[in-house]
Amino acid sequence: MQEKRITIFSGHYGSGKTNIAVNYALRLREKHEKVAIADIDIVNPYFRTKDSEELLRLHGVRLICSSYANSNVDIPALPAEMYAITDDKSLYGVLDVGGDERGALALGRLAPAIREENNYEMVFVLNKFRPLTRDLDSALTVMKEIEWASGLSFTALINNSNLGAETTEHDVRGSVAFAKEVADAAEIPFWYTTVHESLSSCFAGEEACYRPILLQKRM
Repeated sequence: MQEKRITIFSGHYGSGKTNIAVNYALRLREKHEKVAIADIDIVNPYFRTKDSEELLRLHGVRLICSSYANSNVDIPALPAEMYAITDDKSLYGVLDVGGDERGALALGRLAPAIREENNYEMVFVLNKFRPLTRDLDSALTVMKEIEWASGLSFTALINNSNLGAETTEHDVRGSVAFAKEVADAAEIPFWYTTVHESLSSCFAGEEACYRPILLQKRM
């Protein structure tokens, strides 16, 4: 896949999009001087990206999130610096977008500039084991709701199907056909399937299809 200047990750709650977004930002930083990740979920006052603040800082990745992140203050506010993602063309930006149509509304503020530049990917993160994305129709409905709210269309899909600490190799391999079915129905490319590092030895030699997630505890 070809890297774009802006990469947006979205999916329903529990899909694991934040973990993937953080991993992606860290890998971008290995190749690019200026990388930022912005958490723009205005529905949930607990910003998961904030959990990785120290790790991101150590690797030189700029974190953009609400000043109320991980506090008890329930104010759906976003910082003005989030516009750096669209305004600073020397910056590689990663956006972690809220998990439903309400959460995606914040992305709508940036959508006109993102469309104008046209140098972005918007990736749907799928977890087939979550209640609202267990079948094709439900997954497509979630995708359409996010697209409508954000004003942007998905351009790719990542399969992040997991059962948390109970995930097995069989669970991961068994989820691929469904993920490809969703991608085909949405007429977007299927990028790859994520694998937690604790299972990565089961997929040795298959890195083109199965990409390890290298931080946090098992999904």
